[in-house]
Amino acid sequence: MSIRITWPSCSFLVTRCWLLVFRYFQILSKSYRDLEIYQLSHALAMKIHHMSLTLPKYEQYEEGSQIRRSSKGVSSCIAEGYGRRRYKNEFIKFLVYAQASCDETEVHLDFINESGYLNDNDYDTLVDENDKLGRKINKFTQYVETQWNWRNRNEERETRNQQRGTR
Repeated sequence: MSIRITWPSCSFLVTRCWLLVFRYFQILSKSYRDLEIYQLSHALAMKIHHMSLTLPKYEQYEEGSQIRRSSKGVSSCIAEGYGRRRYKNEFIKFLVYAQASCDETEVHLDFINESGYLNDNDYDTLVDENDKLGRKINKFTQYVETQWNWRNRNEERETRNQQRGTR
């Protein structure tokens, strides 16, 4: 027995296949870079990086290195947690690490300011941005704790339904 496929039905299958591939890549294109907390943390880390390079040489390798690592750690934890978002507890764990790195960054800002290497205006600006970031990370963590399961279940259902349509 042979199956004969006519051109119109084949065209329909090709179009449907391309549509599903497009939807699949739309789902994958969502990124940690789309998160506001990541964007804010990355921008703040870059400001702190440039500020730390203005410290005296001996401080660039000690306090400067510490503040660069803690400020960049916020962005890194957000990105890594987002990569594990399928597992809610893992995602929350890395958001808590990001919050802790945010707090550590503020301690290093205090040390640098109290040592006299940072003027009060720059200090106030960086601390305000860091506080704003910390509050946003906290709110996002609360969102993930309370609403993430519901959202993920709906996304998983949609993905399963899309996959069933291709079989």
